[in-house]
Amino acid sequence: MLLFSRSEFRFTRFLGLLVAFTLVACSPGGDTGKDAPTGKVKTPSEKAATKTKALPEDLGDMLVSASIGDASNLIPFLSGDSASSEISGMVFASLLRFDKDFNLKPYMAEKWKISEDQLTITFHLNKEIVWHDGEPFTSADLMYQYEMMIHPDVPSAYKETFTLIKKASAPGPYTFTVTFEEPFSPALMRLSGMTGLPRHLLKDTAPVDLIRSDLARKPVGHGPYRFVEWKSQTQITLESNETYFLGRPPIFRNVTRVIPDLATQFLELKSGSIDTMGLEPMQYLKQTDGKVFRDNFVKYKYLGNGYTYLGFNFRNDLFKDVRVRRAITLAIDKSEIIEGVLLGLGQPATGPIKPGTWAFNPDVKKFSFDPEKAKELLKEAGYTDSNGDGILDKDGKNFEFTIITNQGNALRKKTGEIIQQRLSKIGISVNLRVLEWSSFINNFINKRKFDACILGWSLSPDPDQYPIWHSSKTGEHEFNFISYNNPEVDSILDKARKTFDIKERKKLYFRFQEILAEDQPYSFLYVGESLPIVSKRIQGIIPGPAGISYNYDSWWVNKEDHKYAVVRGAQPVRGALP
Repeated sequence: MLLFSRSEFRFTRFLGLLVAFTLVACSPGGDTGKDAPTGKVKTPSEKAATKTKALPEDLGDMLVSASIGDASNLIPFLSGDSASSEISGMVFASLLRFDKDFNLKPYMAEKWKISEDQLTITFHLNKEIVWHDGEPFTSADLMYQYEMMIHPDVPSAYKETFTLIKKASAPGPYTFTVTFEEPFSPALMRLSGMTGLPRHLLKDTAPVDLIRSDLARKPVGHGPYRFVEWKSQTQITLESNETYFLGRPPIFRNVTRVIPDLATQFLELKSGSIDTMGLEPMQYLKQTDGKVFRDNFVKYKYLGNGYTYLGFNFRNDLFKDVRVRRAITLAIDKSEIIEGVLLGLGQPATGPIKPGTWAFNPDVKKFSFDPEKAKELLKEAGYTDSNGDGILDKDGKNFEFTIITNQGNALRKKTGEIIQQRLSKIGISVNLRVLEWSSFINNFINKRKFDACILGWSLSPDPDQYPIWHSSKTGEHEFNFISYNNPEVDSILDKARKTFDIKERKKLYFRFQEILAEDQPYSFLYVGESLPIVSKRIQGIIPGPAGISYNYDSWWVNKEDHKYAVVRGAQPVRGALP
């Protein structure tokens, strides 16, 4: 699970890291206690030919995308935002990754084995993998990452998976084994996002300094793209890795430009300066049907794997009374937001599980728009308009708070404005503050210095919600930044991750959603449609439930459609470098 740093409709490329907070009931691609079948191992050239379906002369060109926020650091698992993880997901490969149907498939691990007691997983690594500096990748690099993740001086929202491991070992240079203390159903998916870290470059770095090491801004990975340059608040440049174990990605250069405003991104897209972005609903429905877009771009639409919410900081006394949180939700007209902001391209959210998935509970309490009921609840909670100024007060204090959200996401800003207007009608004064992404996360969310926030979560295919909702996950760099605490929820989340029985897990997650609906720690707002648009130059895109970018390292541009002539270490010699 990752914080949305971009529009909810921005497609993602960090699927290798996205699974860090996900789980499955059994091992996709392999039966419990048996090796997962992988087929005949191919040479790198054979893999490249099969994977890309591109001729050698089609190698080249450049793909330029846009981000509303800059990355924070590029060391896997040390950031929780998508701006960082999208780049990390291209620079680093992971043990396993998703296919288009959200099935886990071999990646750095050619096969894996789960013990009969469900406690031990053994990964067998591809022997052809090398770091971008030419050093071989081995199980020692995975061991080093594990050791860093359990070290108390290394801050990470992803630590808890690793702290549950009883023992990790590297019995051979290409074998990595972990044993859990007790059954842990999310184990395979959680570990599938492991990348390892280059031990040969970091072994003399003190754990407390890891997040500040040179690799945080100049990463050395082993994935399909190698790091070239990071110009803060401007762009990050990567180039395809000629030693990539699946064969060099055909698109030679990958540039991510930091463009904080989506309207500006759209102008850059129309001019041809960027190749892809996530469209806003108005752009998708009204502004991309002309000849320029029909001739040069392809649009996609599918229900996103995340939701947007208004989150309440439980450290603020205003929100400790459940009647207040319920009243705020009742005063918000979700259909108004979906129609007015999303232009109908979305559906109401009732909880943190994606609609249509096996763990989604369709019968939870909905808290439909009812401002009169909201006023009644606020009166019960002791709020009245004692001086007739139109603003509720209690104990001499006006009911006033500030909602913060991030710059560059017009949908959230518009959503905040609608919420502001609706709450004013029941006597609540709301201020809306829009902040630059990195400051928003580092200075406000991580520091817990906010009243309420409008944000989004990017969800994995499995419903494990422990890192977001468990009361033990309220530390500075952890994901329960609203400081929610419910003992029954803690118990459910603990039990759900210890059972492999899908029926039992479904029952537990249904109850989990019922409790959240009653508690309203968030006002769950909407699940939006993902609306990516991509230049027609880009070939090899095959949409699926996982979106369009699960196979981004297989995309290519036919030689006759090349826009940029690029050579390693140099700027493009045809066309302007964005």
